Amino acid sequence: MVTAGRHSLGPPERARESGVFSLADLEYKDLDQLVRRSCEFFADRTVHDDPLRGKIAGILFTRTSTRTRTAFTTAALRLGGQVISYGPDDLQLKTGESLEDTGRVLGRMLDVLVARTSGPVAQLKTLSQYGCIPVVNAMGQEEHPTQGICDLATMTLHFGTLDNIKVLYVGEGNNSAVALAHGLAHHAGIELTLLTPPGYGVPEAELAGARARAAEHSSSVRQIHSLDEAPDAVDVVYTTRWQTTGTSKPNVNWREEFRYLYIDTTFMSRWPDAVLMHDLPAHRGDEISSEVLEGDRSLAWTQAEMKLTSAMAVLEALAQPRRGSQ
Repeated sequence: MVTAGRHSLGPPERARESGVFSLADLEYKDLDQLVRRSCEFFADRTVHDDPLRGKIAGILFTRTSTRTRTAFTTAALRLGGQVISYGPDDLQLKTGESLEDTGRVLGRMLDVLVARTSGPVAQLKTLSQYGCIPVVNAMGQEEHPTQGICDLATMTLHFGTLDNIKVLYVGEGNNSAVALAHGLAHHAGIELTLLTPPGYGVPEAELAGARARAAEHSSSVRQIHSLDEAPDAVDVVYTTRWQTTGTSKPNVNWREEFRYLYIDTTFMSRWPDAVLMHDLPAHRGDEISSEVLEGDRSLAWTQAEMKLTSAMAVLEALAQPRRGSQ
């Protein structure tokens, strides 16, 4: 039997994954459009035609989240859609159902899935392939691409352009650092320096990819482990909490390996014209002082707000006819 062009027997066809999984996957024009649209939404959150009207967004978070979960839930509602939220114990994945079967079911009911899980990004691609719907990586083991879009949009809002910007990233080489490296590598004249403790840097494979793309645009991405190697000129000092969500460190005294990266007024005085960014949540007294985080050079709170507008940009871009519906 065939109904509305669809077969009722057998499993749904598997499709090529779609959505946002890594900024390394995006073309410059697509990333630039997301960044610019984020800035437009920051100025006016009503400049859209309800692209999610009549659509349902699934929000699956198996890890803690304040900004990203709130941002995507609010974004879907602001764009005219409706939301179904899932926590870590809500789906049958918890009892052993496969990703493939979960994807097949969700894909027959949802129009888009935003997911933060404890697994690798490959699992999100599986959900997309078997569900035949776009999936947004709302933070995976390897990368946090929507944080990267937010970060680029925040810099664009403040500086007007990303070209020739100089960024010093300070802290663990986590999934936010990976997204920042891949995102900035798309732009011309960028200088990104990743200051990370020895043994806690951005994985070499991710660095190699970002460096290769950066070289195409006369930009540079380098990783250092000593403050003495930090650049003399910096536009942005970007930090992150030392303990990445969902991870642990084998050395119980690991904080001692990070102490030299504590950002206080003395640290920031090296670059008196630089602004401060932090992807939050912040642990005051670990990676940053309250004085700096709440100071007049801090972009962190605008950056947090832009999690919403970047989520709106991503969902709007993915608001298209479902695969297999034509």
